[in-house]
Amino acid sequence: MDLITYLQQDWPIIVGLTVQHLKLVGIAVGLAILIGVPLGILVVRVRWLAGPLMGLATVVLTVPSIALFGLMIPLFSRFGAGIGPLPAITAVFLYSLLPIMRNTYLALDNIEPGIREAGIGIGMTFWQRLRMVDLPLAVPVILGGVRTAVVMNIGVMAIAAIIGAGGLGVLILHAISQSNMQKLVVGAVLISILAIIADLMLQQLQKILTPKGVQK
Repeated sequence: MDLITYLQQDWPIIVGLTVQHLKLVGIAVGLAILIGVPLGILVVRVRWLAGPLMGLATVVLTVPSIALFGLMIPLFSRFGAGIGPLPAITAVFLYSLLPIMRNTYLALDNIEPGIREAGIGIGMTFWQRLRMVDLPLAVPVILGGVRTAVVMNIGVMAIAAIIGAGGLGVLILHAISQSNMQKLVVGAVLISILAIIADLMLQQLQKILTPKGVQK
């Protein structure tokens, strides 16, 4: 079977696995944004937390992905979910946390002191400065962390197929077990294309959300 014939016959399966892959990555990175950005803000507010939180997130990131997926199995087996999407989403969430939290912290910490002093001078509280001044200025750097997390974990999520999570990694696993080059090529190319498209879309979003004064 050549590549064209394979695509014509199995395109519904390929599309389904692609959508599933995007959902898994989207949920994991979305949760990392919801938790990582507030943690980055917390670290700016409570400085002594920077070392422990950043260190813990860095340690998680150094664990090989296949090992981290393996560690999730006994943990979630206690709740009857040792294999499947839940442990995969949890592992990718942990991988996404460091770049998002670190970029949030660095972006807020590197805002010029004069801008903070101006906000304080006109009577703004910390939360008012954060909402109206600091976060808009920090958006480009924060989204840079999100881009890193998304691109990196589109590839990592492919490995999650070994614990039954689904996604495009299923094609690669089947290709290896069946010595099917068509499936291997399609799976690998689609993962690369998804990563490129996601990066380009987030790059455009980054430009749109960056204040015009910062762009200049």
